[in-house]
Amino acid sequence: MVARSDLATDRRLQEELLQARRGTAFFARKLSELTDDELDGGSLLPGWTRRHVVAHVGYNARAIARLVEWAATGVETPMYPSTEVRDHEINFGATLSPIALRNLFDHSAVHLSVEWRDLPDRDWANEVKTVQGRTVPASETVWMRTREVWIHAVDLGNGATFGDIPAPVLERLLRDITGAWKTRGTDAGLLIKVTGTEVAGTDLTFGDTSATDPTIITGPLPAVVEWATGRGTTGVTAARGTEGLTNVPAAPKWI
Repeated sequence: MVARSDLATDRRLQEELLQARRGTAFFARKLSELTDDELDGGSLLPGWTRRHVVAHVGYNARAIARLVEWAATGVETPMYPSTEVRDHEINFGATLSPIALRNLFDHSAVHLSVEWRDLPDRDWANEVKTVQGRTVPASETVWMRTREVWIHAVDLGNGATFGDIPAPVLERLLRDITGAWKTRGTDAGLLIKVTGTEVAGTDLTFGDTSATDPTIITGPLPAVVEWATGRGTTGVTAARGTEGLTNVPAAPKWI
């Protein structure tokens, strides 16, 4: 019998699934606001049109669905055979007709949602492997998709901003990004302070907290995440010690 609601009963996982689906709905809304001709326009990602962004988000849903199927069946089904195949798929998808491109997004999103819906509690801890080679539990696929749909809705470049992304998603993104920098050692001498989210009078602080003379990036959460993802510097300031810097340095590479 096919489930009519999520089989997962963990409350935290249910909340994360809701956030992923809200992000998918938000991307769908921004996509629907674009005319077919506007799909040919440039996105916020260098070298990619809006067509590339939509194709990527569509094929990403299919790839993540393969991981969920892997967790359900135990049969290894990688996201992609290689990054080259993934890139070729995106470039091909960008050539589809507007209606086919929109259908790719719609159908792949429904497919992924159904795969999540039908995964029982016992299988969410089963391990799968991302395209980067990380071994993660199936539950991680929800976050993988969440960050894709929210960020790439902004990348469509038709009005969405990082301010539209829920604060919990932004904070988790920033923790992921700064954690990746720390692992690679690329955050040396870089301190990030988020204003406007004080807890007991203390701002959120990330990066090289032990640096004696760090470059300090400061701003509200949406602006800091926009900078950290390489999408812009609006709303953030940079300083070294007590001296403000004219130019905000580019963020280290994230992925």
